[in-house]
Amino acid sequence: MRWLACVLLLMVSMDIRAGDVLLIPEHNPKPIYPRALYRAGIIGEVRVGFTANADGSVSKVNILQSDHPELAEASRVAIVQWRFKPWAVEGDTLAELDVVAPMSFRLDLDTPIHTNQWLKKLRCRDINEALADFPEHAWVDTAVFDYTRAYLSNVFHITQLPDEKRLALIATLNRRVPTIVRQCRRGPVLKYMSLLPKDIRELL
Repeated sequence: MRWLACVLLLMVSMDIRAGDVLLIPEHNPKPIYPRALYRAGIIGEVRVGFTANADGSVSKVNILQSDHPELAEASRVAIVQWRFKPWAVEGDTLAELDVVAPMSFRLDLDTPIHTNQWLKKLRCRDINEALADFPEHAWVDTAVFDYTRAYLSNVFHITQLPDEKRLALIATLNRRVPTIVRQCRRGPVLKYMSLLPKDIRELL
């Protein structure tokens, strides 16, 4: 999916020091953001505890806190694969270290804050071209809709756009996607913004 911009910020220190041991990552895959949650605009934090062993392996993976069970599972699946550079156990050097890794799942954190300006200028002919090879079931996951969801999720403070309302707007957008795409195909000169639900259009 060439336009998929699923960005996950993995907030774990790359240099974890404990006693005389410096944990050096050798293989630390990021969790895979569950697509259904990403599409729905569900974000959250996860804190994972685990033990790093002297041979570089990871054990005793334990979810300490999570805002959603699927985010917790995605984090767990990633961390059991983690490997660190092995270290020698000698003198007072520990054979294992207890570590806590905080994970933050957010929609397109690298999307520029002025994405809305691009969305305002976007015309249906551009969307038609981008979606030419996409099957209908994949329309909802293409960049224009990803960016719209990300803008709603990242630009407004929760006091301006409470989570309940934000998720409701994203759900409305997702339901409207097939209609928007079909309208674009009938009217390539139309602006994308003109086809959005009024509540979303006013926020952009």
